[in-house]
Amino acid sequence: MHRRATFTVLSALALLLAACSSGATAASGLLQPREAVDLLADRPELVVIDVRTPDEFATGHLADAQLIDIQGAAFRSEIGALDRDEPYFVYCRSGNRSAQAIAVMEELGFVEVVDGGGLAELAAAGAPVVR
Repeated sequence: MHRRATFTVLSALALLLAACSSGATAASGLLQPREAVDLLADRPELVVIDVRTPDEFATGHLADAQLIDIQGAAFRSEIGALDRDEPYFVYCRSGNRSAQAIAVMEELGFVEVVDGGGLAELAAAGAPVVR
């Protein structure tokens, strides 16, 4: 419990510092792969969103991930239909599309979105991948 509280405080501080730095972007909140894996383990309430294409998703994805293709025509409406008060963990192949998705989510008023980065890095750090 103490570890979780410490991690939460440190995560909040890191996000605050990133937001205060000049030129901060949505991607500035990108977690290191090991931090992201730990966060997924510590926070089962996170809704996991994979923003890759259906073909990429079919080759492997995080357990319980919901596919919402950022390149799909319905992306904005599908993201917009989600509960803005839920906490989200967003990832893609390399971290680029997840940062773009998070920017849209923040624009739409989502309260808590975490950039998990790329799937290969998450898997290398221990995240289980469903194939």
